[in-house]
Amino acid sequence: MAIQDHWYRRTWLSVLLLPLAWLFGVITSCRRALYRSGSLRSYRAPVPVIVVGNLSVGGTGKTPLVVYLARVLDESGYRVGVVSRGYGGSATRAQEVLADSQAAAVGDEALLIARNSNARVWVGRQRPRAVVQMLAQYPCDVVLSDDGLQHYALRRDVEIVVIDGARGFGNGWLLPAGPLREQRSRLRQAHMVVENGGGKDNGFAFQLHIEQAVNLASSESRSLSDFRETSVHAVGGIGNPARFFAQLRGLGIVCREHAFPDHHRFRKADLAFADELPVLMTEKDAVKCAGFGDPRLWYVPAVLVDRESRIANEVKRLLSERTAH
Repeated sequence: MAIQDHWYRRTWLSVLLLPLAWLFGVITSCRRALYRSGSLRSYRAPVPVIVVGNLSVGGTGKTPLVVYLARVLDESGYRVGVVSRGYGGSATRAQEVLADSQAAAVGDEALLIARNSNARVWVGRQRPRAVVQMLAQYPCDVVLSDDGLQHYALRRDVEIVVIDGARGFGNGWLLPAGPLREQRSRLRQAHMVVENGGGKDNGFAFQLHIEQAVNLASSESRSLSDFRETSVHAVGGIGNPARFFAQLRGLGIVCREHAFPDHHRFRKADLAFADELPVLMTEKDAVKCAGFGDPRLWYVPAVLVDRESRIANEVKRLLSERTAH
């Protein structure tokens, strides 16, 4: 059993790891305090910075929310830049991500953002440097930092924390005993807490709906209803593949599930199943499989639904407040 399986309940292993979790908490608290006091230097960008992040390890829906906000702000007249760590990519220096960039170099999430928005997207292990280089070339009005909550070297004007409505905070313990990067009390400092999958009438929540499948080889688009009662190979190399599999099953699709680690670098052999059944995967996985030329492969784009545009309106309000100061 992987250690992640112990993060969502309190087991003998998670209890055994509590001393390390306590040490991790001390280190993270001290690090944040050093940045707040100025003992560790942080960079203040000349334009507002909006951080989208989470407290827990694993997929909560941060990147789809970044794509959505980039589109909303672009439609509202903002020139949007996005910075990302480029996790899973090999790039060691700050660089721009273009639609034809390689996921192996810039990371799957950054490439997904670049292909699904009009934003300028840059990756870099040092986010301040990526912001400086991006702003030197492009006149952005606002910067979105994907998965940047714990990257305190880049100051922020708005913090948005995304939580998983289904998994929550797991067993509530810090790494490595649980899935938390910081204590839950950290939520009190955020400007917005947004729930993925939440159905609350109050607060901020979004849903990720899936409706279509797009063929990687031909770009043909089909309704997922065409796959109803059909056996498929369901592939997920994301933080929470179980959510994707459950969505497919909820549409009446018969899934043979294949879960891979988050940011898995797919090889053609990984998908060489001994049959001709369709293979359905997430769009994040697809950016690493597009060159395989296999007509069995389909990706399923997720559509973010922001009820009554509550999230978009609040972000624009916060941004307007900070621009006016």
